[in-house]
Amino acid sequence: MSEVSDFFTKQSEMMGEQKPLVEGRLTRMVGLTMEALGLQVTVGDRCLIDDGTKKIEAQVVGFDAGKTYLMPLQPLVGLKSGAKVIPINQDEPLAIGDELLGRVVNGFGEPIDGKGPLTCRTHRSLDGEYINPLHREPIRQPLDVGIKAINAMLTVGRGQRLGLFAGSGVGKSVLLGMMTKFTEADITIVGLIGERGREVKEFIEDILGEEGLVRSVVVASPADDAPLLRLRASQYCTTIAEHFRAQGKNVLLLIDSLTRYAMAQREIALAIGEPPATKGYPPSVFAKIPQLVERAGNGEAGGGSITAFYTVLTEGDDQQDPVADSARAILDGHIVLNRAIAEQGHYPAIDIEQSISRAMPQVVDEVHLQTAQQFKQIFAKYRQNEDLITIGAYQKGSDPQLDQAILMVPQMKAFLQQSHKKAEPFKESLQQFVQAMQPPAPQKQPLKSGQKQAGGVRR
Repeated sequence: MSEVSDFFTKQSEMMGEQKPLVEGRLTRMVGLTMEALGLQVTVGDRCLIDDGTKKIEAQVVGFDAGKTYLMPLQPLVGLKSGAKVIPINQDEPLAIGDELLGRVVNGFGEPIDGKGPLTCRTHRSLDGEYINPLHREPIRQPLDVGIKAINAMLTVGRGQRLGLFAGSGVGKSVLLGMMTKFTEADITIVGLIGERGREVKEFIEDILGEEGLVRSVVVASPADDAPLLRLRASQYCTTIAEHFRAQGKNVLLLIDSLTRYAMAQREIALAIGEPPATKGYPPSVFAKIPQLVERAGNGEAGGGSITAFYTVLTEGDDQQDPVADSARAILDGHIVLNRAIAEQGHYPAIDIEQSISRAMPQVVDEVHLQTAQQFKQIFAKYRQNEDLITIGAYQKGSDPQLDQAILMVPQMKAFLQQSHKKAEPFKESLQQFVQAMQPPAPQKQPLKSGQKQAGGVRR
C-alpha cells in the first residue's frame, strides 16, 4: 500500500487557486459498509479514514441524502466513531511494464514475492480503453494451447474469450497451469482472484513453475482480501493485458475465477442496499461481468490480441448457476469439466459433449470441422447407450452405428487424455486426432477346438 501523507488541500484546475478539501466524519459502520457525513466526493474516489491511531483507505461506492457510503480496501480493525474521512481524490495509476514479467503482485500493483520493489516507468488507469467493435480485428487464426483435446475438438482462435466451467476438485487449476506453460503466446497474465491463500503459492510453485513464471505476470488477491480489492485485482489483470496488447503482442489472460469476481460485486452491492434479483445476485453483478470480459479480445487491425480464459465455478456442478448462465451468454465458448469423468481418472476431465468453441468454424478448415462433429456424434451415441452396454443388455448387430462406436470409443478416450507435464503442439494434436478417428482393424476370433483354419490342415 502506498503511504498516504496528510492531504488537506488540492489545486483547482479551473480557477488556478487552492481550495480547502471538505473533510467528513465517520458516523456509522455495519459489516463492511461505512457511512460518512460532510464529504464532497464522487463514486470511485478514495478516502483516508483516520481516527488518530489507525489509518485505513476506503473507496466511495454510493451516496444517499447527504450520506456517503464507503467500503474498505484494508481490514477493518480498531476504527472509532467520529474518525476523520479525508478525500484523497486521486485516481492513482498502477505500475505497468516489462518489469512485471516473472513477478507476483497484489491488487495495488505491489510485489508480494519478496524479489524487491518494482520500478515500472509506465502507469495506466484501471479503466479500460474503448475499442469500436467495427475496428476490432476478426478472429481468424487458431491458437495452439498445447492441449490436444482443445486443439482438435475445441479449437481456440487468437483473441477469443472462453469460459472454463468446473466444480471444485476436477482439475481446473492443473488445466490452467498447462495452458500457462504450453500456450503459444508472447505474454501470460494470471489472475488468482478469491482463491485460498494456500492455493496461490501452490499454483505458482507446483503448477506454473519457474518455466511458466518467466513470461508471466501473476496478480493474486486471496479470499481474505476485501471485496473491493478482489474487484481491483481483476481489473488490474485486464489493464496489464491491454498494455501489452497495445504494444502489438499476443497475450494470454487467465482469470481464476470470474465467479469470485461476481461474488465480490455481490458483497458490495448488498452491503450498500441494492436489492437481490436472481438467486441473491443484484443486477449490478450482471452489468459488471460484460464490462470486464469485453475488454479482452483482438485489438484494432494490425495490433495485438488478448485471448482470455475465465474460470466459472459451478457449485454442485450446476450449469444453470446465474453467473455461469450469464458468462455462457457473453463468452465466445465454454469448456466444461465433468466430475464423473474426473472420478474415472480421466484428465483433463473435459466433457466434449457439453463444450463448444464458437470461433472454431472461423479458424479451421471444413474437413477439420466435420471430423470434430463426427467425433462428437460417435461419442454421444456411445454415452447414450453406455448403461445398456455395461450390463450386457445390448446385442451386437442391433445398431451398426453403435457397433462402430463401441469399437472406436476406447481409442477416442485415450486421445482425450493427456499428462499435465507434456505439451501436444497443434500439428501433432491433429495427427493424433486423425488416427483416433480411424476404425480399428477387426480382431481375429480365436479358433474353436477342432475348427479348420483356412489354408491349413486339420489335425
